Amino acid sequence: MTTKILALTDALGNLVRFELLPGQRFDTVGAEPLLKGIEFGGLIADKAFDSDRIVADLNERGAKVVISQHPRRARPLPFDRELYKWRHLIENFFCKLKEFKRIAMRADKTDQSFAAMIHLAAAVINSR
Repeated sequence: MTTKILALTDALGNLVRFELLPGQRFDTVGAEPLLKGIEFGGLIADKAFDSDRIVADLNERGAKVVISQHPRRARPLPFDRELYKWRHLIENFFCKLKEFKRIAMRADKTDQSFAAMIHLAAAVINSR
């Protein structure tokens, strides 16, 4: 059993919210509930989030789109490469999250207990 964790962090790399998805699902499926109801000025994401629907939603919100382009995109969209370098904050968050063995090994049997462990780990990470 595999589980994907889609996480949204603030500009300091602190967890704002997350979604759990089955490992075989596309990341774009979890993007809408992850971003719903949150105001932000821009989104920095990797190429897994490069979809026309997500880009259109971000443009509607007036948010800056900083998403690495998937090579299959016919007409690449411009994005700020210098701002994209700040994506390391989410990568750093996942590295800190995986220091917790129960999360790295997916030891919890239910999604509810796994999500609770992620909340607990995020609280410990933020308190450091």
